[in-house]
Amino acid sequence: MKNLYTKEERSWMLYDWASSAYSIIITTAVFPIFYKAAATDAGVASADSTAYLGYTIAIFTFILALIGPILGTIADYQGMKKRFFAFFFVLGVGATAALAFIPAGEWFLLLACYTVAALGSTGANVFYDAFITDVTTEEKMNRVSARGFGLGYIGSTIPFLISIAIIVLAQQQLIPLSPSNASRLAFLITALWWAVFAIPMLRHVRQIHFIRREPKLIAESFRRLSKTVRGIRQYQALFLFLLAYFFYIDGVGTIISMSTAYGTDLGIGAISLLIILFVTQVVAAPFAILYGRLAERFGAKRMLYVGIIVYIFVCIYAYFMETVTDFWVLAMLVATSQGGIQALSRSYFGMLVPKQNSNEFFGFYNIFGKFASIMGPLLVGVTAQVTGDSSKGVFSLIILFVIGLVILSCVPEPEKIAEPETVL
Repeated sequence: MKNLYTKEERSWMLYDWASSAYSIIITTAVFPIFYKAAATDAGVASADSTAYLGYTIAIFTFILALIGPILGTIADYQGMKKRFFAFFFVLGVGATAALAFIPAGEWFLLLACYTVAALGSTGANVFYDAFITDVTTEEKMNRVSARGFGLGYIGSTIPFLISIAIIVLAQQQLIPLSPSNASRLAFLITALWWAVFAIPMLRHVRQIHFIRREPKLIAESFRRLSKTVRGIRQYQALFLFLLAYFFYIDGVGTIISMSTAYGTDLGIGAISLLIILFVTQVVAAPFAILYGRLAERFGAKRMLYVGIIVYIFVCIYAYFMETVTDFWVLAMLVATSQGGIQALSRSYFGMLVPKQNSNEFFGFYNIFGKFASIMGPLLVGVTAQVTGDSSKGVFSLIILFVIGLVILSCVPEPEKIAEPETVL
């Protein structure tokens, strides 16, 4: 790996290794189970607690979607990208650690702290993603992005496995910890893992492409953002891709963030859910790297088609899901494509954007992705409450993948797009 990648590329990819611990332990596995148990103990119905989680995800994604393009435009100035990244990184790590100290039964406070942690995590990822234009070339972008996701899946399994072991030992009363406190320890492990392995990113990755600072930085940032919006015709391919991304990533994000809640509603035990999610991470790692390799041979867009089609089948299969075995099959299907579709979306977009305006455009990438993440969880939340059946909400996501697939087919390949005038 040292011979294939530069120090900057390795440091950038290692942040996926660091931050993915948050994604699996907080977003997908331990926290949702911990929260569902706290809500149940407080007398909240199962369908309602799932809905409240969906509403919470919608709230924090809405906040970040509003500020993403503005912060991204400011971050395009020399030296600003790393500062914004560091701020959100510290916010996310701090709030994740704080989850361990929320009093028992305070399910609403748990959701509030989770909102702050999620703002930090997703905010840092906006600038982390934008750094891809600074650390590598367009020729290597698919492979570097996919390798980052692959490392993320591998790295996240280590603190996840440690956390599972502690929780299981606590449940079996083999260590002097309650299951609740074992979960709290998992939150602290996540924060520590995230902080330690982010150090290379903070030390070695720097902003190569930038706009030189101007006297009225904030005012000029709004002017540039306004000019970009008004001149959207210059970037038709880019914004057409964002429209496709808006739809298909909605379904991807909703399935990932609420999968544990689905499993809980099906009556699958906490230990079974944790084991399934662990295996999903292990399987997802080589498939994410495989997507990157295949994209070099067949093209990123074709591989995005493959990922979307897999997710369409996932939605259909989820509608009929009833048993633990069904959930296993569903998880393995998701594992084959969740990393690949996210990695190639990031690298494909990175090849479309003007390099010195990467933060501004990745801000739009964020706003499209995050506004999409409002629609899916809200749809699932409302459907779960109205019908009392979460699987119907999952099935309804199929339309988003179909629309995304159709729009994506209209996006030209990056090499066929004429370079527009730089936005200054």
